[in-house]
Amino acid sequence: MRAVLLYSAAGSLLLSTLTAAPGTEDPTGAAERRGTAVAAARAEAAGVDFGPCPDAQDLPGSMQCASVRVPLDYARPDGEQIELSVSRVRATGKDPHHAKRTVGRQGALVHNPGGPGATGLYFPLIGLLPEWKRIAAAYDLVGYAPRGVGRSAPLSCTDPKRFFERPSQAPAHPSESYKKERIARAKAYARGCAERVGGALRHYHSLNNARDLDVLRAALGEERLTFMGSSYGTYFGALYATMFPSHVRRMVFDSVVHPGPRRIWYRNNLAQSAAFERRWSDFRTWVARHHDVYGLGSTAREVLRSYQRASARLAAEPAGGKVGPGELQGAFLQAGYYDDQWPHRAHALSAYLRGDPKPLVEQAERQPEAAAEAENSRAAYLAVECNDAPWPTDWTVWDRDNTRLARMAPFETWDNVWTNLPCAYWRAPRQRPLDVGAGPGELPPTLILAAERDAATPYDGALDLHGRLAGSVLVTERDAGSHGLAGGPSACVNDHLEAYLLEGRLPGRRTDCAPHTEPKPTAPATEPGPTAPHSEPGPTAPHRAGAGAHGGVR
Repeated sequence: MRAVLLYSAAGSLLLSTLTAAPGTEDPTGAAERRGTAVAAARAEAAGVDFGPCPDAQDLPGSMQCASVRVPLDYARPDGEQIELSVSRVRATGKDPHHAKRTVGRQGALVHNPGGPGATGLYFPLIGLLPEWKRIAAAYDLVGYAPRGVGRSAPLSCTDPKRFFERPSQAPAHPSESYKKERIARAKAYARGCAERVGGALRHYHSLNNARDLDVLRAALGEERLTFMGSSYGTYFGALYATMFPSHVRRMVFDSVVHPGPRRIWYRNNLAQSAAFERRWSDFRTWVARHHDVYGLGSTAREVLRSYQRASARLAAEPAGGKVGPGELQGAFLQAGYYDDQWPHRAHALSAYLRGDPKPLVEQAERQPEAAAEAENSRAAYLAVECNDAPWPTDWTVWDRDNTRLARMAPFETWDNVWTNLPCAYWRAPRQRPLDVGAGPGELPPTLILAAERDAATPYDGALDLHGRLAGSVLVTERDAGSHGLAGGPSACVNDHLEAYLLEGRLPGRRTDCAPHTEPKPTAPATEPGPTAPHSEPGPTAPHRAGAGAHGGVR
């Protein structure tokens, strides 16, 4: 609670800074509305020509791929066009519980996994998992890479070969010289985005992501859209619901970004850093309860000392020459997203302090072959967040707010700053955030899923969106903190998701689910090996590859 209160105090200092910056586009402007209607009509006439996927050798034969053309600038629908990569697995029509019973098709279920900067192309493969087979029987599962991501007019702001700095540092209380170094790097990255992308950079933002979604809906032949957004996907899903309410059939908002215009994005990142501190404490408390397995301390404070000891040792001598304090922090940040990683992370830390660095290197090393994808993801992330709204342009504001926050929430605060700092020096115009919402009868009932202790998208975002969308239902997994609930370990949540998507049936306006079972500690002798947080589909949630290693929404 103290961290949240600290965030509120810090955030209140920014009111004049953030509201003074002018927007550049009326988000409901007539030109953009007309352009979206023109693009959607063309897409509906053209349809989608699905065929083999470019990397079909690595994918099940049931998945198909295609592309959909959208305007770079919706105010000029006859101007430059870009192509979005789209994937699909057709509805199976087979009831997984009754082999001889057929299931009626309900259309396409389109999913966005978050980010900004994450691809949803592999989402359709989620239908292979038991938790999704009933939904996969009724819906074509459709994923896509948003503009700027993957093959969808990809963005790049620097040479990927230089993107991974390893080993790297992660000071919780950085020196003035370190801050100056990171400011210089942020300026260089912002400059690189402007130089590499040029004038097109201004068109990569959440409003256009929502417009792209409507063109995709039309191309798929869907009169009304069934959509599930996770994490960042909830934000432009909420924009879509506000801009195109009559085009909505059903919408699921899973792990909700606070959509308040004054929270997009600087204040949301302050809130996220505060929330990660609480989740970091949850993890350390769990490790302490299993001191007999890991030997890292019998209290959360003692576990923290073990982590700090490892970080100091890695600063002096990186593990395998590749893993320093920055890589350690990135690996343990993942534990804030998904508690199924807790046993693996705890074992890696324990093994390292006992003289075996191999598990830690396996989990924390940044693979060179992933650099291009990681740099593209960050470029798309920054383009969206920097373009979406005003940011403080005075370093003293960032320094003041985050220095105060880091006193109570040191784990992620400064890492989050370095991730987002290019937005202070951004060279493209800023949008004016749309005040999302829908009154009674304007939108079909929608489903909101949230974990009470989610760090990446703090719970107050779900409460805020619930209040903004009349007729919405909020399902809360109490005393749980995993980021992304759909198809995860909570049978209660999954039952509500299925009832809504398959039958349109919703529980009471506010419904609680008990927390899912905490992970069991794994002794080193039986450790199953590291998870793969950047692979899709994830073992429990379709948006899993959207989890970022360094700050931001993801």
